[in-house]
Amino acid sequence: MSLRLNYQYTIFTTFDHAVAGFEARRSDSGADLSRNSDVDVPVLIVGGGGAGLTSSMLLSNLGVRSLLVSRFPETSRLPKAHILNQRSMEIFADVGVAPSILSRSTPPENCKGFGWYSGLAGGGPEDGHRRRLAFAEAWGAGYTDPDYIAASPCPAANLPQIRLEPILKAHAEQSPEAAIRFNHELVDLAQDAGGVMATVLDRENSETYRVRSSYVLGADGGRTVGDLIGITMGGATKIRKMVMVHISADLSRYFDDPEAEFRWVFNPEYPEHLHFAIVLVAMGPDHWGHRSEEWSVTMSFSPDDPEPTDMDIVRWMREALGIPDFNPTIHNKAEWWMETVLADQFRAGRVFLLGDAAHRHPPTGGLGLNGAIQDAYNLCWKIAAVLAGRAGDGLLSTYHTERRPVDAANIETSVAAVRNLEKMPSVLGVAPGKSVEENWSALRLFWEDLPGSAERRQAFSEYLGQRTLEYRQHNTDFGYTYDSAAIVNDGTTAPVPLDAVRLYEPSTRPGAPLPHAWVLRAGERLALRSLVHRGHFALIAGEDGQPWVEAAEKLSAELAIPLHAARVGVDRGDLIDIRLAWLKNREITSGGAVLVRPDGHIAFRSIDAVDDPHATLAAAFSKILTTAIE
Repeated sequence: MSLRLNYQYTIFTTFDHAVAGFEARRSDSGADLSRNSDVDVPVLIVGGGGAGLTSSMLLSNLGVRSLLVSRFPETSRLPKAHILNQRSMEIFADVGVAPSILSRSTPPENCKGFGWYSGLAGGGPEDGHRRRLAFAEAWGAGYTDPDYIAASPCPAANLPQIRLEPILKAHAEQSPEAAIRFNHELVDLAQDAGGVMATVLDRENSETYRVRSSYVLGADGGRTVGDLIGITMGGATKIRKMVMVHISADLSRYFDDPEAEFRWVFNPEYPEHLHFAIVLVAMGPDHWGHRSEEWSVTMSFSPDDPEPTDMDIVRWMREALGIPDFNPTIHNKAEWWMETVLADQFRAGRVFLLGDAAHRHPPTGGLGLNGAIQDAYNLCWKIAAVLAGRAGDGLLSTYHTERRPVDAANIETSVAAVRNLEKMPSVLGVAPGKSVEENWSALRLFWEDLPGSAERRQAFSEYLGQRTLEYRQHNTDFGYTYDSAAIVNDGTTAPVPLDAVRLYEPSTRPGAPLPHAWVLRAGERLALRSLVHRGHFALIAGEDGQPWVEAAEKLSAELAIPLHAARVGVDRGDLIDIRLAWLKNREITSGGAVLVRPDGHIAFRSIDAVDDPHATLAAAFSKILTTAIE
């Protein structure tokens, strides 16, 4: 069976004895969401991109009704974002859309990393054909890197935004809990003690209607909601002008390496382009690698450069690729400013900011879209718990406390990657101020054994190690931790990471993500993480931790908390640790236990057995949910 089918059938197998009746309560006062009448709905989502559509699916999964409005008539027409890291794919697996994404995304064998190339045509080697200077793995190398395999049951994926968003929208629309309205624009909102009143414009017929909700999620890219609620953004804007063009073109005769998904091309024939080069990303949709029918082409301009026209962009593509007669079919283009901005607050009363409305990044590392998806995962289970009466309002404040530091770290990581990117021409030995022959001579050191070749190749190898801050940022995009009132500190000291960006080190210390392990139940293999599927807490005890399991199940019934509880051991328990992966990372004794939140982060840990596990867990839930438990 292929990787895709294995993924579909083994990632999130859930317990058959899931506690019934724990979905968040539905509002009985909602109007018919199929009409433009005034609406009463628990959650209004503003924005139909990655953050908004993910929020819609998550809330539906949790039994919470929502209305999503987007000012645009359709999903994105631009392929700007395409990397979906392992954490985001776990979230998509949780809502059941991961198989559809994988079926359309780049096959693993065509998505293993980055290639760097001299000009594709012109005065270079091989009678005008391209020369690959180097290759480096990225994002788990098509799920072959052992660290990525050990970290998660989900591989990273590569699917351009123009194909991802329609999949998310179609999936969101399947739920009776959700209404999705594109071409509907938020124009005003006002909060009071009981909720939020929003005014929405139907752009097709110019009619307005009102939406009364308990909460509003601002996922509109920073266009409206932040300004309406008075949240300011800080950081640097207009760093570089970025231009991305979506084209159809046959480039197969210039490449013969199907494993590269990202291709940097430096063309010494046109030294003025060497400050950035040109980036090609295969877009499929039917063939991939060097045989891809469609490509995204990214170029960069300095703030002082004149505004590029369409003719300028075509000329730049021809020159940067070194193909004078290059005449692609252009589907669309996008121009935007690279910026690094972060909202001062992610919450204002009953309104929350997610994704680009809260943080905007350079495109390096793909942390913008992934951060947006992960914002939604952190917030939606908390909103569902408060709406259901299981948690107090204080739980919602932990959204800002937890996500803002993570998104700030994402910005720092992407900025560091941009700085490394800017070093690339000098490490290659090329520069706009050199002659064409001087630049070709510098690149020739990579494929000919000449004086200085070993030194130049070694310098570029070291540079590739620096670039792993972008394409192997495993701890940044997967291993981040939380520290807030919704985490019960166990008094242990946070370890000093071997590499805070690139190396994920599994741990069960409170705040960390649950380590991955494949386990067996009655002969069926499932991911340990599946215990938190669809908004459940999970109590995971050692093989001698039956008192913890009984206490958790009792509290689940008493407090109407959706929860799965199980003992995990190598040779005995409810779940069998067949590969000893859990034993290696659990950091508890056979009598200890960890409590995992619905977003997969450890909320509480007891390294060993305690005298009264029921009272201990009750106190933990009281802190996590910020509500008194009698």
